[in-house]
Amino acid sequence: MNNTVNNVPETAGDELIVVRDLCKSFRISKKKELQVLKNINSVIHKNERVAVIGPSGSGKSTFLRCLNCMEDPTSGSIFFDGDDIADVRVDINKHRENIGMVFQQFNLFANKTVLQNITLAPIYLKTKKAGGLFAKSAVKKQIRKEAEEHAMQLLRRIGLEDKANAYPSTLSGGQKQRIAIVRALAMNPKVMLFDEPTSALDPEMVGEVLDLMKELANEGMTMVIVTHEMGFAREVADRVLFMDNGVIAEEAPPAELFNNPKNPRTKEFLSKVL
Repeated sequence: MNNTVNNVPETAGDELIVVRDLCKSFRISKKKELQVLKNINSVIHKNERVAVIGPSGSGKSTFLRCLNCMEDPTSGSIFFDGDDIADVRVDINKHRENIGMVFQQFNLFANKTVLQNITLAPIYLKTKKAGGLFAKSAVKKQIRKEAEEHAMQLLRRIGLEDKANAYPSTLSGGQKQRIAIVRALAMNPKVMLFDEPTSALDPEMVGEVLDLMKELANEGMTMVIVTHEMGFAREVADRVLFMDNGVIAEEAPPAELFNNPKNPRTKEFLSKVL
């Protein structure tokens, strides 16, 4: 992870995430490292929907996980709201409150109900800000009440209000992923990161998850989506990044990238998936 203070790059004012010279390597033996990301530069604008596509092993998920430092960058900078979150002196947990993350495998707590899964983080963080374990009982009750009311509003939105007291094991894959999205939304994030959110779903369940994501896109949520759903990327994204071998090989609006790709590797990839 970067341990130097960097100056915020010049921006036009609507940049939410600015990535500069991002590299990520994994040590695979005492003498050998595998470089997965190679000098990535990119800007994610507020209210922009960015789809990240490419072959398996191209670095897509690693790039996404670096955006909230779930993977520590080997070098480079990631400015989020003006702060370089790749700097070890920055409180990354504070920034993660504003970065929602949705994983391939849902990552719901099996021993907690749907409502508890959604309210766990908001209750913990608000209670911590109100005085932690020493917060007055009345304050804790109000925090819990507000978090549960917000959670129920979100559940009503996706038609799963009746599942509030159910456990994840009783839900379908599509329901679990929609709950996972709602759990991230409960924090009122500034950006949502999606790591192949439909890859673990049966084909008939993919649509209900994509429909919810389309709603978020239409409402102006800033989104970065690693996906194999080319039709979804074409329909929803403002911009598509094609990654190959650890670099962004091409980026363009979806109509341009899908209909008239410039990079030979992009052309080859699309010829196999479209």
